Amino acid sequence: MPLELIVLGSASPYPRPGEPCSGYLVRGESATVWLDAGPGTFAALQDHATLTEVDAVWISHLHADHVADLLPAVYALLFADLRPAKPLPLYGPPGIGERLGAFLSNTGPAPIEQAFAVHELHDGHFAEVNGLTLATAAVEHGFPAFGVRVTDGDRVLAYSGDTGPCAALDRLAGGADLFLCEADGPEPSAVHLTPEDAARAAQAAGKLVLTHLGPFLAPGEAADRAGTDAVATPGAVYAV
Repeated sequence: MPLELIVLGSASPYPRPGEPCSGYLVRGESATVWLDAGPGTFAALQDHATLTEVDAVWISHLHADHVADLLPAVYALLFADLRPAKPLPLYGPPGIGERLGAFLSNTGPAPIEQAFAVHELHDGHFAEVNGLTLATAAVEHGFPAFGVRVTDGDRVLAYSGDTGPCAALDRLAGGADLFLCEADGPEPSAVHLTPEDAARAAQAAGKLVLTHLGPFLAPGEAADRAGTDAVATPGAVYAV
């Protein structure tokens, strides 16, 4: 099976009818990875796979529009019919386990550890997931935030997470076959990208797919400004 990207949602900063927040499935020959878990993405994920068919979860940063659906996922894993044979690997920023545990502290002892095997990310972190390699890079978002390169050894998908312009972004995108890049706003920012910023970072990559457009940037305008015809929409599938 070729490496593919499935868009679960890309809305920012809150979900809209039929438009979940940031979340994606990456599928290789033997692995399925859930990248970011914004509100609405868990329901969208179930159109493509059960949670027990997901091999790992990777979270870019702890803003709610990228992480909130881990909470219903915990309930599905622990208190419904999706309990896995072993905790699901969860790769996320420092403190992610404590953040989830604090919300769920009234559900009994150590629910997070029973649902997820938590691995905290850092710049240069590598993980192997059933034939896929996830290489994490720190990016600039005002607090700990990360992008990732996912490869099956042949094709490379790069994902920016949320970030402002930075040298790490250029390294993240360089040589990728597909670059999934946020373009949150119409004006320059230290913590988000404009469509022009995304296009500059994508110069050394193959296909650019814009995502996570803010409410003040229309998809057509963003695509024109970035020089691409690809803007992530729920349900879209891209071969990497």
